[in-house]
Amino acid sequence: MNYERNNLLKDYSTDVQKLFLEMMLEDAASYVRVQNIYNPENFDRNLRTAAAFIKEHSEQFKTLPDRAQIAAATGIKLNAVPDLNEGHYDWFMTEFEAFTRRQELERAILKAADLLEKGDYDPVEKLIKDAVQISLTKDMGTDYFADPAARINKYFNSGGQVSTGWPQMDRLLYGGFSRGELNIFAGGSGSGKSLVMMNIALNWLQQGMSGVYITLELSEELTSLRTDAMLTNMSTKEIRRDIDSTELKVKMVAKKSGQYRVKGLPAQSNVNDIRAYLKEVQIQTGIKVDFVMVDYLDLVMPVSAKVSPNDLFVKDKYVSEELRNLAKELGVLLVTASQLNRSAVEEMEFDHSHISGGISKINTADNVFGIFTSRSMKERGKYQIQCMKSRSSTGVGQKIDLEYNIETMRITDEGGDENGHNKPQSSIMDSIKARSQVAPADSGTGSQPWEKPRPREGHDPLSGKVTADVQSNKLKQLLGQIKSA
Repeated sequence: MNYERNNLLKDYSTDVQKLFLEMMLEDAASYVRVQNIYNPENFDRNLRTAAAFIKEHSEQFKTLPDRAQIAAATGIKLNAVPDLNEGHYDWFMTEFEAFTRRQELERAILKAADLLEKGDYDPVEKLIKDAVQISLTKDMGTDYFADPAARINKYFNSGGQVSTGWPQMDRLLYGGFSRGELNIFAGGSGSGKSLVMMNIALNWLQQGMSGVYITLELSEELTSLRTDAMLTNMSTKEIRRDIDSTELKVKMVAKKSGQYRVKGLPAQSNVNDIRAYLKEVQIQTGIKVDFVMVDYLDLVMPVSAKVSPNDLFVKDKYVSEELRNLAKELGVLLVTASQLNRSAVEEMEFDHSHISGGISKINTADNVFGIFTSRSMKERGKYQIQCMKSRSSTGVGQKIDLEYNIETMRITDEGGDENGHNKPQSSIMDSIKARSQVAPADSGTGSQPWEKPRPREGHDPLSGKVTADVQSNKLKQLLGQIKSA
């Protein structure tokens, strides 16, 4: 049945609204199909009690009331409509959808006007957007058995599994990150959350993708300077001494990389601020944004609800949902970061209880990683990342060790053997224990037969005397003189 046609009516009078209710009573299936957008508040005041009674009765008793019940309960008489066919119900579906959208939009505009007068701007966009997007369910979903090859190819070819640039992490995630997903890196203060995000962004740039790094904590200049160091393989001190060489190296890399924007936003910005900026970037520069880095989630405020910044659980729940929706809406790779709480400082293993603000953001995120490092680890050139949650793989609890250059702040993946498999990874504590273990006497594959120790050359084990093979003539003459004296 196809009801995607232009609506014919421009005005939905009381008589038309009454006809909608009468047609629903004729065919319960039609009521079920519009149930997700059915709202008694959209009907004229004279019909509202009947519309509400139909909704309440169907929800409580799982069946539609008959006309006699409605007349007795509300005093409103609804007539039978005989001889309806499929075409009539096509008309009903099209017009009822348009009627509902119009009524919801009208009420949203009136409510938005009140909010604007109070200076409460943030909820306005959501009110209007929700009203405009009201529609019946027309997408029947994926027919699982119809075309398996096309279904699988669609997943892997349309934004799925983009390499992080770190082979170990790609293998852990069965290929990498996916567009439309929310990825969170959690770490303590000074653990390098921003550095991890900057390194991933640089990896994607070198793959030819374009993106935006939004920082709510660091300045645009400092974020860019750190990226300079990673990209040019120069320390910030070297960059300061030789700006010309830095500029040359950056411009050379730019020829083979995607486009990149670094934007600083004030703390307490919301997802609408991010969305507006991304739209402006696309309009003014023509950049097709492939990835968005938000540094970091804990500094973003929600749009859809007024929440105190101190109520971290509720705030982070709304923010993580809005960021994930943004990633889906734009079809981009989205990476952000979050703070670990104080209980994680001395821990060697991270779990959900160590995330600041609780589990609300974990429930929403698709992939969550904990960053384990310390000053001594950085000096040794080591970063360790633990998978805390993954919807796309079975890598939860696994760890990967990455190489870190303390001068250039570049994080690279030197793991994996010549066959492309991960080298056995262990925790930092395991590696410390391994260094203190005493190697067994027999490290070979089989036992060796015992051999009698051989005496050192020139040593007679029976006499205890040390003998020497004297070859010098002068030394022989000297010894002869000593004997004859």
